[in-house]
Amino acid sequence: MKHYIINIVYITLFVLSLCCGATSCGHPEKAEVCEEYPPIYPNYTEVTIPYNIAPLNFLMRNEPSRVEVSVKGKDRSLLLRSNYKVQFSEKRWRQLLEAEKGGELRVYVKARVDGKWIQYAPFSWTVAEDSIDPYLSYRLIEPGYEVWNAIQLRERNLESFAERVIADNNLTGKSCMNCHTYSRNDPSLSFFHLRGEHGGTILNRNGTLRKLNTQAIGMPSSAVYGEIHPSGRYGVFSANVIVPEFHTLDNKRLEVYDSTSDVYLLDFDTNEIQPVPFPGKEGVEYLRSFPVFSPDGRTIYYCEAPKVALPDSIIHLKYDLLGISFDPATQAFGTEADTLYSSVTGGKSVCHPKVSPDGKYLLYTLADYGTFPIWHRETELRMLNLRTGETDSLEEVNAPCSDTYHSWSSDSRWFVFASKRDDGIYGKPYFAYIDHDGKAHKPFVLPQRDPAHYDYTLKSYNIPELSTGPLPFDAKDIERIWRDSEAEEVNWK
Repeated sequence: MKHYIINIVYITLFVLSLCCGATSCGHPEKAEVCEEYPPIYPNYTEVTIPYNIAPLNFLMRNEPSRVEVSVKGKDRSLLLRSNYKVQFSEKRWRQLLEAEKGGELRVYVKARVDGKWIQYAPFSWTVAEDSIDPYLSYRLIEPGYEVWNAIQLRERNLESFAERVIADNNLTGKSCMNCHTYSRNDPSLSFFHLRGEHGGTILNRNGTLRKLNTQAIGMPSSAVYGEIHPSGRYGVFSANVIVPEFHTLDNKRLEVYDSTSDVYLLDFDTNEIQPVPFPGKEGVEYLRSFPVFSPDGRTIYYCEAPKVALPDSIIHLKYDLLGISFDPATQAFGTEADTLYSSVTGGKSVCHPKVSPDGKYLLYTLADYGTFPIWHRETELRMLNLRTGETDSLEEVNAPCSDTYHSWSSDSRWFVFASKRDDGIYGKPYFAYIDHDGKAHKPFVLPQRDPAHYDYTLKSYNIPELSTGPLPFDAKDIERIWRDSEAEEVNWK
């Protein structure tokens, strides 16, 4: 009899809890209808997402005491009750997106604020049929240029929240490390630079790590910006003498420019390097930077500007975007360059060109002037259709603060870029979808397990790069090659 009475009590309490979830002792509370979207962060309203992305967890900025979220698709739905932080089950989220790919999810948010319920306007998540490359690497760094004591290169699994450190400067003498770049999203073909004592360019080819001294006698510096040829044999790099200076203009914290720069081709099989013989006007000195290969490896795209008096004439420093042919069999270069963007007619300056793997689009950064405009608020992305010659201003993608540093997914349907749109200081990785008609969709920020992550992480996500798989090395491997291996010398061809 005692157990029977206890069970009756439990059942009664359970029923009451269900009734009182959104009601008051069995009497429904009428929710106020708000015609605005809920004040969520990150702003995940009306975005297109890949079906293999981690849960889009978010928080309510007005910190309600209770939140109810209903995500409804054609075949499946998901209901969650929580506090002001909304964190979805990874398993149920994955099942939902897999079932609804190619469709639309409607998201309904109701919140209890100051003792009353508010029903906000619903918004949509479009689930693309195209998946995104499942791995992302990036550099975590202080937003200023002067702090080097805590830099890491990290790799994140985009299908979950798993993250690991692939290089840590606490293990390499506090040296700077930068520019981790893949060749065509291939985790078995990548490089990055370790600076300082025992440093060098770390080349990853098929899981074998090499450390190269990429500065031949007479070069202005070692390799800086660049890319690996699709064959894996060559690297094309710029050597830059980089000058950072504080700015007097209130909307630009720091100006970074090159006092000299040029582009070189490095043969990884022979360790021979040679300058790329770009054509130019006789008697004119040029700054050249940001070289990349076309997907077929037969064109080198680069940025070029005539030298001006620096820093006095910095606002007149404007780069063109050009392309020159390259024969990987003979290492021969074209004698003429094609101009894809002219600063004279366009009025602005180009940097960071990246070609989509299908060869259709070329994504680049456009600023009012300069070489390295991550602190220029006007910096935006542009997308050139290489087949039609038309340029998309990417209005759906760009924001009032700096948008730059981008890379493509292997299927050419997604790209990731670093944006300071939240606060103008910290760069975060945003993903944008390019549909099969070439239309760009509103981007979304990298999801985190804790949606407050970006509020307390005082680091910039620098140079985000997408990869089809995990890298075959980790921070301990980098420590060993830094400590135990001498850098291989390169010689002039």
